[in-house]
Amino acid sequence: MRLRVLGCAGSFPSATSPASGYLVSADDAQGRTWHVVLDLGSGALGPLQRWVDHTALDLVAITHLHADHCADLAVLDVARRHHPAGPCPPLPVWGPAGTDDRITALVGKPTPAFDVHVWHPGVQVAVGPMVLTPVAVEHPVPTFGVRVVGPCEAGSARTVTLSYTGDTDTGPGLDELATDVDVLLAEAGFCDDDAPRGIHLTAARAGAAAQRAGARRLVLTHLAAWDDPQRALARARQTYDGPLDLAVPDMLVTL
Repeated sequence: MRLRVLGCAGSFPSATSPASGYLVSADDAQGRTWHVVLDLGSGALGPLQRWVDHTALDLVAITHLHADHCADLAVLDVARRHHPAGPCPPLPVWGPAGTDDRITALVGKPTPAFDVHVWHPGVQVAVGPMVLTPVAVEHPVPTFGVRVVGPCEAGSARTVTLSYTGDTDTGPGLDELATDVDVLLAEAGFCDDDAPRGIHLTAARAGAAAQRAGARRLVLTHLAAWDDPQRALARARQTYDGPLDLAVPDMLVTL
């Protein structure tokens, strides 16, 4: 299983990165590659096309309905409905309740480009060799982190697990996401330790969650444009002693 960072800027695109978007790919036993996008925030469709044709996507998983996590569904709609070869088949999109209405608002009218489904906590969704499990997390709007289990890239028979927090503060959902994972892709939308609660993680809180749950690697993402990434990295290092990285556009993580 492979994770490609499309965008990692927090809350709005930065000068160097789109907002949240992550491509997860895995090969099945027959050699077919399956592609899942975790969030498609402002600007993320552009870099997505460097790595895969949008017509090859199998599913889009939306954690919540803030624009920095779902806005580019509007332009993906255009690309799929007006493809030179004809309209693409409806693409499965999973998200919280209200996703269908949010897409309609973004597009300006109902669209046949997507087949929209609603997350239910703990109810798994299979996509080729991958299994996605939504986990409710702490944010001001309904939000789900996603655990993705898929084949190990090394070719062994074992599976690997990637967890993506979406936007969240600490809580039972975050602990569930972080437990026994190979990679925890965790937002760090706040940098200072005295940041407000119930909205975003700080880098230190993300590190503490990863340490507490035994996550084997931590990748920080969703940093605000005005925060110093190296400062966030140092804060996370104070609470987590495992392999630690900052997400950057085009970064490839192999599991």
